[in-house]
Amino acid sequence: MTKPDTSELRKLTDADITDQIDGLRRDLFDLRFQKATSQLSNTHRFKEARIKLARLLTVQNERTRSNTSA
Repeated sequence: MTKPDTSELRKLTDADITDQIDGLRRDLFDLRFQKATSQLSNTHRFKEARIKLARLLTVQNERTRSNTSA
């Protein structure tokens, strides 16, 4: 996973952000199962996925707050 710039994430549409959030949550779920069954070799993927998820959620929350206050 490459490290996306926040400005790149802000260019995405709301539907794209929602799709990526759902996909990352699914990936984290799968990673937890792989770790539990000792099939996970790249444990750094947890941190990368959590950071990207946090960035996406931040952008999504910024948009919802700006839409409700305006």
